[in-house]
Amino acid sequence: MRNFMIKLKRTIAVATAAGLFALVGVSGAQAAEPTTPVVKKVALTPEQKAAFEAAKAAFKSAHTARQAAVATAKPAIESARATFEAARSAATTPEAKKAARDAFKAAVATARAGIPAKPVKPVRP
Repeated sequence: MRNFMIKLKRTIAVATAAGLFALVGVSGAQAAEPTTPVVKKVALTPEQKAAFEAAKAAFKSAHTARQAAVATAKPAIESARATFEAARSAATTPEAKKAARDAFKAAVATARAGIPAKPVKPVRP
């Protein structure tokens, strides 16, 4: 029985080593092939440059507007959180706790409704 276990361990070790070498060979072959094409930068035409600059300006203004909306919503959310925590600690029944949680969720949803979506960065043509 002992010899059988030794042979079994050796067989498993050999199979594992062969599998690892096979995987390394496959990944090494894949690494040698270029997977992404090389893109050369091309000078922009004046129209493309103007459009890109306009898109960048629009992105910056949208980003600034979003930051301002988030800054405006933060105090309202913090106030709703403080109210919720006070109501939750004062609540004695599960229904009262659920009502406090629902009121908090509604207040947060109202505050977040004024926040616009994240603007998409302009892509260079």
